[in-house]
Amino acid sequence: MSSTPEVVDVPGERTSLAPRILGRVRGERAGSTLICIGALHGNEPAGVEGLERVLPKLRERATHLRGEFVALIGNRTALAQGRRFVDRDLNRAWTQERLGRLRTEGRLNGFAEDREQVELLEAIEAVVADARGPVYVLDLHTTSGHGGPFSTFGDTLPNRDFAAHIPVPMILGLEELVDGTLLAFLGSHGMIAVVLECGQHQEPRAADRAEAGSWLAIASAGLLPEGRLPEAARGRKLLERESRRLPRVMEMRYRHDIGTLDGFRMDPGYENFQPVVAGQAVARDARGPVRVGMDARILMPLYQAQGEDGFFLIREFHPLWLRASTILRRLRVDRVAHWLPGVARDPSLPDEMVVDKRVARWGALQLFHLLGFRRLEDAGTRLVMRRRPYDEFRSVGRPPPPESLR
Repeated sequence: MSSTPEVVDVPGERTSLAPRILGRVRGERAGSTLICIGALHGNEPAGVEGLERVLPKLRERATHLRGEFVALIGNRTALAQGRRFVDRDLNRAWTQERLGRLRTEGRLNGFAEDREQVELLEAIEAVVADARGPVYVLDLHTTSGHGGPFSTFGDTLPNRDFAAHIPVPMILGLEELVDGTLLAFLGSHGMIAVVLECGQHQEPRAADRAEAGSWLAIASAGLLPEGRLPEAARGRKLLERESRRLPRVMEMRYRHDIGTLDGFRMDPGYENFQPVVAGQAVARDARGPVRVGMDARILMPLYQAQGEDGFFLIREFHPLWLRASTILRRLRVDRVAHWLPGVARDPSLPDEMVVDKRVARWGALQLFHLLGFRRLEDAGTRLVMRRRPYDEFRSVGRPPPPESLR
């Protein structure tokens, strides 16, 4: 695939696109592959800027590199226009249904993001096919609201281990509230995948955080030891300094979904991690004030025209529970979870548990989260949980090669 800019026609103009592959640095010795992606949303250029700083410095150390580093641009068309997306959100479309249609029908409807998704998938597939070990992914984003950086990921032990090397708050549970993310898709195929949110879109320090996170990911994935990376040591200090007053681990508790006809407008002045109390009005829509339903911290308040997420609410999750869940998963307690009152294994899907909430009234969701399950359905008296794939403790430190994306 070409690494030179490309000129394409868009309605009313001709636009020069950045290359899909910003750069590749491949060591002579086999090892992990680290894919870093910037600008999956086109109004988030900080990740691309951070990766452009990393590449020339990493090339100087290519002889010492074990494995491969690949930097990709996610949505080139939207990046050229400075918009989150052109026709549809590229980070809400990574479902098996849509990917199946893209593969069989080509570029659906002529949407810009159909073309972007096909090409990005082809680029990732080519990298995976060429990998000589496990594949790690760092997806670099920014938010429309101000506030500190954080990471989010599907809660598997390999993902935790990867994210733990980046000293920012870790947010669990996003994949239960948002469907079709690239992160979830790649994780379902055996890649160790983490999102790093680097601050506000236009904030100058956002690119600094993206660069810092990329260097730390290089060390975490084992491409180079951190001792050979003074940039990683500086990046660690930067991120530690900016995160020192925040809890280390939090979990998603609520997502405020919005539509184009809602007339949603966030009240000014909210930032990531800002505390809010139950009943507090934080926004307005066509029905009047939008009030939060619990004491929590707000995350990703929407201050841009495009987007389906008005805001999220998060709560602190004590690191002690992370240690407890690691022990429970290593003991494979999930294998006997169906013995609990009100819990039954789906006979056709052994990784799914169906919980009767009339019997298992307290703490079922939290318990299954500790055991490595994610929520699929929670309605009425029925709770359905599925065990996350690739959560075996044996893979921490020695992750398996990824599956084919087909």
